[in-house]
Amino acid sequence: MHIVCLDLEGVLVPEIWIAFAAETGIKEFTRTTRDEPDYDKLMRWRIGLLAQHGLRLNDIQSVIARMAPLPGAREFLDTLRSRYQVIILSDTFYEFAAPLMVQLGHPTLFCHKLLVDEAGNVTDYRLRQPDQKRHAVNALKSLNFRVIAAGDSYNDTGMLGAADAGFFIHPPAGIVAQFPQFPVHSDYAGLLQSIDAASARLGG
Repeated sequence: MHIVCLDLEGVLVPEIWIAFAAETGIKEFTRTTRDEPDYDKLMRWRIGLLAQHGLRLNDIQSVIARMAPLPGAREFLDTLRSRYQVIILSDTFYEFAAPLMVQLGHPTLFCHKLLVDEAGNVTDYRLRQPDQKRHAVNALKSLNFRVIAAGDSYNDTGMLGAADAGFFIHPPAGIVAQFPQFPVHSDYAGLLQSIDAASARLGG
């Protein structure tokens, strides 16, 4: 049996932190996993930036509440789920993702958790597991699933490398140059075609 694993931000929905940067006018929040491969370093920096500007979880959630999936994402995901089992493997947080999951038809999501104090300040975060995307793919393979994966950032490359077939979609040029082994797609139609071809190649 085949399972497709997808990243969330940049693949199915816009980058949450970039949307937050646009809303607040604080350009530093535009730094994402496309720019910083060290996720812990990135999150510690973000939490410090939130504290510096007196911004709380509800400030981020109010921006997310007005966001929508990328054009065509819901249709792509619906088609994919009609053919395969699909799991979203993301380094976002459940506290962020809930309204976006509603708009995407409630796909299965594995991500992380924020720690928030009584005043609503983000004080820390807890990873479900370090390098969780790669570990999830390897765990699925240990159950005799064939795994096809797609993502767009540094933190997806472990997942793509562990999968039986891995693809980029919407990646920045710098990441493509560093990881030329992963075929690149700019639209969902091409990615779906490649997923179907990989599934046929991998067999049952």
